[in-house]
Amino acid sequence: MTRIDAQLGSEPIVSFEFGPPRTVEAELSFWSAIEELAALEPAFVSVTCGAGGSTRDLTLAVVRRLARERGLEAVPHVTATGFTRDELVALLAEAAAGGADNVLALRGDPPRGESTWRAPEGGLKSSLELTELAAEAGFCVLGAAYPEPHPDSRGWAEDLAHIRAKVDAGVSVLVTQLFFDNDDYRRYVERLRAGGVDVPVLPGIIPVTSTSMIERVASLCGATIPTALRRELELRQDDPRAVAELGVAYATAQAAELLSEGAPGVHLYTLNRSPATRAIVSALRAAGALPAATTAG
Repeated sequence: MTRIDAQLGSEPIVSFEFGPPRTVEAELSFWSAIEELAALEPAFVSVTCGAGGSTRDLTLAVVRRLARERGLEAVPHVTATGFTRDELVALLAEAAAGGADNVLALRGDPPRGESTWRAPEGGLKSSLELTELAAEAGFCVLGAAYPEPHPDSRGWAEDLAHIRAKVDAGVSVLVTQLFFDNDDYRRYVERLRAGGVDVPVLPGIIPVTSTSMIERVASLCGATIPTALRRELELRQDDPRAVAELGVAYATAQAAELLSEGAPGVHLYTLNRSPATRAIVSALRAAGALPAATTAG
């Protein structure tokens, strides 16, 4: 397996994000999507962890299987929420034993039913402490980035200081929250560079598959849906296929523009489905925005 920071450089990469399936039906659909998307040869795939670490064992089981059966570089999300320090040390050791060389370190959302985040008893106080723990364990550590302000943001100066501290603690690649306006990504990277942060920043892009889905996802993560995109979605709201086609076209255009401007790659939020992701990656490769896969897929 390979450290992700070693893969970034001469050519842009593509990577995918999945959530661990929680039902038998979801599991069948998930592995079917994996079968199709593995053929696209992503540089890595990340696997989310449920609220409060609720899918810890499932996340690690999926990571192990992706590495063992599909030969994929699988990156578990690890959150500080819901774990003591000792439990996190054990979790990281288990991830390493399962073949993971990389982790995405996150503070995590507040526990269910709570509106503000606080450190769990015996746990870590921030994603910064988790980054230190993962880096000390020998992982390549990925960190979250927010082109639009995080809901808990207290201003850019504090955000920049926090990112600098995470990089100093061991984060070597940043992956952004999803966004729909490329200017948000450009401004964010420019401000990072001006502030002395020079690690690669992978833009996170999601293809819209339905109007209700994107409204829900955008509200959860604080992403802004541009007026023009919202208008086009509303014009198609009674035609699910037209909405999905627009979603693929918009995400492809977003990614192509960012790659042409030097983004180190694109990280696609798949929602555990393959058609939109396959169409986007295929179009980008056909246009020469991404390098071709080594085998036909």
